[in-house]
Amino acid sequence: MSTTSILTLALIIVFFAVMTVIGVRSKKHASDVNGFVLGSRSVGPWLSAFAFGTSYFSAVIFVGYAGQFGWNFGLASTWIGLGNAFIGSLLAWSILGRRTRIMTQHLSSKTMPDFFGSRFDSPKLKIAASVITFIFLIPYTASLYNGLSRLFNMAFGGIPYAVCVIIMAVLTGIYVILGGYMATALNDFIQGIIMLGGIIAVIVAVLKSNGGFMAATEQLATGSSGGWEFASFLGPDPVFLIFVVLLTSLGTWGLPQMVGKFYAIKNEDSIKKGTIISTLFAIVVAGGCYFLGGFARLYPDAATDGFDAIIPAMLSKLPALIIGIVIVLVLSASMSTLSSLVLTSSSTITLDLIAPARKKEMSEKNKLTMMRVFIVVFIAISAVIAIYQANSKNLFIAQMMGVSWGALAGAFLAPFLYGLYYKKTTKAAVATCFVWGVGLELVQLMISIGLFSVAEIPVLSFVFKNSLYSGVIAMVGGLVIVPLVSLLTRRTAPADVEAKFACYNDSKTVGITDNLGR
Repeated sequence: MSTTSILTLALIIVFFAVMTVIGVRSKKHASDVNGFVLGSRSVGPWLSAFAFGTSYFSAVIFVGYAGQFGWNFGLASTWIGLGNAFIGSLLAWSILGRRTRIMTQHLSSKTMPDFFGSRFDSPKLKIAASVITFIFLIPYTASLYNGLSRLFNMAFGGIPYAVCVIIMAVLTGIYVILGGYMATALNDFIQGIIMLGGIIAVIVAVLKSNGGFMAATEQLATGSSGGWEFASFLGPDPVFLIFVVLLTSLGTWGLPQMVGKFYAIKNEDSIKKGTIISTLFAIVVAGGCYFLGGFARLYPDAATDGFDAIIPAMLSKLPALIIGIVIVLVLSASMSTLSSLVLTSSSTITLDLIAPARKKEMSEKNKLTMMRVFIVVFIAISAVIAIYQANSKNLFIAQMMGVSWGALAGAFLAPFLYGLYYKKTTKAAVATCFVWGVGLELVQLMISIGLFSVAEIPVLSFVFKNSLYSGVIAMVGGLVIVPLVSLLTRRTAPADVEAKFACYNDSKTVGITDNLGR
């Protein structure tokens, strides 16, 4: 084995050992449903912020999006990372964090579908949200494995993609099954530190290998595969850039695995600190990934093998230690997101679909057992889909992965946001938004796989140009649909909405040691 392979393997073994130990030690926090799913709502600011950030940024961003959008926009792709930091993190925490934590505890809801059912007094909405979550999280989960094979091939020389997928799936399953949310949060913290250090080291190494920042920028502006627009402020296609920023930033507001982090946070002070930590984390990790991708056109030969080949090409000639760090970085990013997704999926299916359907109430022990079983099932399904897609190049699966984010965010973002803030939001408005978001993305899926075309209709050809465009329109459209339909369907508003919003007006008496006054 080469020096790179030996060093990388050693880092991976240490990484996996730490993840497993944390899973075992966190088992005591997963003795009941509340502890397994939400860490008993006692997770501090650092763990919450890193859990949010590492669930947000996966290998899809580092390997796939950084290469693809870096090639498309040049250095202007950095705006995507900054949008993720200030819209997807700062605004998300500021607008959703506190109200989500307070109302979900008040309603005793543990998942997003559970929130819809309790907030709108509608078991049907709860079931519908559960089905949407299940259908669209699975292909999204499968997409997390993308890009791993190229990096492992670079480090180990020909290791099969299936082996990469299986190793990652098994290790993730072990610590999530053992320790639940707390194990996930602790591992996310460690994985987040790896991601922070790794992305900084990679940027420095890549720029150094290209003669420094100024020299690399000059090559980008004057090279045969580049041009001045790829070193400009907004890049060659500002409209498309805005759509990418909106989908990847605003979309997090409606994703169950992201919003769920606010359910578990400890207290208001933790939310304030978590907001700052999460934003800074996103600036470094997301901003760094897309900034690095901005130099993609310095590697035109790699682009002939697809966008996923660009970042590995950047790294291939770097020192062995840097390559090893990158492999662990990508594993960290993927495993943290995977653990969050499978925990969200298993808890939703168990608590929101199966438990309510049972005539006899399920015990805590049975619920925990069933969630652990479904974690295994979901990880196995996602791994099989990822391996099958890599081998068959199935167009339907590839496009399904692409529309998953847009369908989830389009269906859930507006109902969840208005559910927290707008007392007059109705059941009919929520149901309409579910249909709108999912329906729009299903149409996008059918167009993408060639069932029919809307190329001759200008408006529709713009809306369904790709899943990025339709995803943004699904989200923004939902923000208009929910209040409009609510005004027209007031009879379907919950009767006890004042009692549900009373949680925001509760007062708490504290001792003099907690509030010194003047």
